[in-house]
Amino acid sequence: MDPLVIRTDDEAIATVKLNRPKALNALSDELIAQLQGTLDALAVDRTIRVIILKGAGKAFCAGHDLREMTAARQAEDGGAAYFQDLFARCSHLMSTLPRLPQPVIAQVQGIATAAGCQMVAHCDIAVASDDAQFGVNGVNIGLFCSTPMVALSRNIPRKQAFEMLTTGDFASARRAVELGLINRAVPVADLESETAALARQIAGKFGGAVALGKEAYYQQLEMGLSDAYAYTGQVMAQNMLMPETAEGIDAFLTKRDPEWTQ
Repeated sequence: MDPLVIRTDDEAIATVKLNRPKALNALSDELIAQLQGTLDALAVDRTIRVIILKGAGKAFCAGHDLREMTAARQAEDGGAAYFQDLFARCSHLMSTLPRLPQPVIAQVQGIATAAGCQMVAHCDIAVASDDAQFGVNGVNIGLFCSTPMVALSRNIPRKQAFEMLTTGDFASARRAVELGLINRAVPVADLESETAALARQIAGKFGGAVALGKEAYYQQLEMGLSDAYAYTGQVMAQNMLMPETAEGIDAFLTKRDPEWTQ
């Protein structure tokens, strides 16, 4: 069997591809396990500065595997234990994305629905083809997207999030840009090159500073204003003491390109 998750490294950029194209990259139990393992390995890989997350075929990700979920209902408890475990595993997977030291860029084509939309919302940056569509449309089959709601409501205004959750309507790529769910929508033919160019731009920065900054970014979002400034002041001081930062400042003052060691 082909792997359900394929990792490809190009210097400091790792591309992680969901590889269930015939199932629109739906999150089966095995795909969740393989993706979690891939992300855990990347979390400790200091050679990688940026991660691109994409789907094989015509879709990014269609959410959970409904066939597996239906089969689980045949258990004696109606699937209660399985569903508790499934959503716990999926929530852990999703929360791994913002906790990675590397920025994660979602490269989205086709549809990103339910848990697929949740995954986009949890990535740090998202680039989509201009024909992509985003939805948290579980309500259409009687399953409110409660866990995707956590990520969505932290990305876009609350009334727009609630409308998407209760109507099950799709948002176009253009609308997703307006809402702040994705950073940009580009022509289909340019999706891969535009995403790669953005990844290379970020990978060219001092990785230690970006990793430190990403952690601080999400930490301060949960704090009040005074606590956020106190915390980020400490982070800035820590950053200033790094030898690579001294190199960056000297390069700027002497009008040359910095030479990063990591």
